[in-house]
Amino acid sequence: MSRFLDLYWQRLRRDRWQLLSWVVSIGALALFATTAVASAYGDDASRAEILHVATATPAILILRGLVRGPALDAFTFFQIFAFIGVLAGLMNTFMAVRHTRAEEETGRAELVAATAAGRWMPLAATVTHGLVANVLVAAAVMFGFIAGGLDAAGSLVAGLATGVIGLAFLAVGLLASEFMSTSRGANGAAAGLVVAAYLLRGFGDATGEVSQDGLTVTAAWPSWVSPIGWGQQTFAYTGNRWWPLLLPLGLGVVCVALTAVVMSRRDVGASVLAGRRGRADARRSLRGPFALALRLQQGAIASWCIGGFIAGLLTGALGAAIQQVSITNSSVTAILRAMIEAQGTTMAQLLIAVLFEIGGILAAACGLQAVLRLRQEEVAGTAELVLSEPLGRVRWFGSFLGLGAASVVLVMVFAALGAWYSLLVSGESAVGNVWETALAQIPAALLYLALPAAVFVVVPRATVPIGWALLALGVVLGVYGGMLGFDKSLRDLSPFTHTPVVTSSGTDWSGGFWMLGIGAALVLFALVAVRRREVGTA
Repeated sequence: MSRFLDLYWQRLRRDRWQLLSWVVSIGALALFATTAVASAYGDDASRAEILHVATATPAILILRGLVRGPALDAFTFFQIFAFIGVLAGLMNTFMAVRHTRAEEETGRAELVAATAAGRWMPLAATVTHGLVANVLVAAAVMFGFIAGGLDAAGSLVAGLATGVIGLAFLAVGLLASEFMSTSRGANGAAAGLVVAAYLLRGFGDATGEVSQDGLTVTAAWPSWVSPIGWGQQTFAYTGNRWWPLLLPLGLGVVCVALTAVVMSRRDVGASVLAGRRGRADARRSLRGPFALALRLQQGAIASWCIGGFIAGLLTGALGAAIQQVSITNSSVTAILRAMIEAQGTTMAQLLIAVLFEIGGILAAACGLQAVLRLRQEEVAGTAELVLSEPLGRVRWFGSFLGLGAASVVLVMVFAALGAWYSLLVSGESAVGNVWETALAQIPAALLYLALPAAVFVVVPRATVPIGWALLALGVVLGVYGGMLGFDKSLRDLSPFTHTPVVTSSGTDWSGGFWMLGIGAALVLFALVAVRRREVGTA
């Protein structure tokens, strides 16, 4: 028992600040969303108007959630719960990989397995650590909603739903760690499953059956294959159903059991999908810092490109499906269509622009990882070994940044290919706008390469937390800022707010040019500053 407690406390000590930041951030988001919704949409009548627009414009349902009436608590749940579920999922997948596959990469797992603790006790300690972490997250969400003035019983259900979603994805992360040979690959696969769950829930909500009064939606079947969709099916505040919580718990139990079975059949350090053996001698094409950067990140880039392609396929398919669903006799739909066309665009173009934000976020994350890899190389000491050769810091640093920029473009190209193919097959007329819409996402995504690069040369230790925090903040302000009632001056801090919107009457590219200029200035500053700081500094 003492060995188990030692392993558990070891995980808690290593994660205490990250866990605290996740719990506080998610709880604060629940509280702030409640107060913002209450101030922005003060009565049932104004909230009902928003819900009529949402049910008539299914793209809104993809980014928001399941409509269950205009009451303040139900409206808040509709607006923010799906995003809270994504945050809980990412927190748990990162945690699972950090304490399993990453431990095997560094050799710690083999040392622990050689002791009396064996191989099963660390897994049990990780599951226990995840259980405690999700209890804290559930409590933070519950108290955040209660502090915002929402019903206590519904807030309890919403908090528990968040916690069990987190547990399901903790188990998914554990299983992904058994299949992938590296922690980067496991993180990419598990995070991709979180995004897929969000999109499936969105597709189910967007194509669900709308009630006659336009104030409730019955989700379609895709929501029932998503852990986030299961959390929504609790109908917190309106139904407070407990039984849907058994579905993510069941998924978690199954994945943990499969993890144990796979772990019992493989060696420490091995994986189901084994990595390829390297050559004895490097190819000529691997000479140079850019080739090294590509070699180090090619797996992660390929994963992000696959994710971008899948997001593009879903964007095209959803755009075409939703375009058909939205063709009804509803007066709200007719008014929306007239308003959209008055702005020089079409319903399909608007849907594609909204859905392509997901591809832009994936591209931004891919670019960010190039800078994070720089920091990992520095901490591991391999950067110092590379720079001991006749290779300048600027050239080394610039190679990673150049690869990061190329990977951003590549992810958006794959996203555009997926959307183009889906729309072409469905016969939609918006095919020609896909490439321009994808291009419009690139300036914002490149800023998430330039900003962390500047942080890397000024405050290297803060590169990883600040990098991910900047991306999360950009998504919250740019994608959810309007829903949360943020002031426009605050929303304008997000690069995603300034992404050009492609219309048939012309596109204003000024925001994109400004972001490219700011990004170029930041990169230039970073390239100059990297010459003046020590490698491997804390």
